[in-house]
Amino acid sequence: MGRIIKAVFILAVLGFVALTGYAYLGDLRPEQVEIRKPVVLDAD
Repeated sequence: MGRIIKAVFILAVLGFVALTGYAYLGDLRPEQVEIRKPVVLDAD
């Protein structure tokens, strides 16, 4: 019974570490930059 409790505790700690890492690294979006490029329209 002690092994099961120990295993559950270790899994809970690993899950908490994984969740913390995901929360920290999962929100790394690139900066948005506006790009303007002229467009030539063929309006004949």
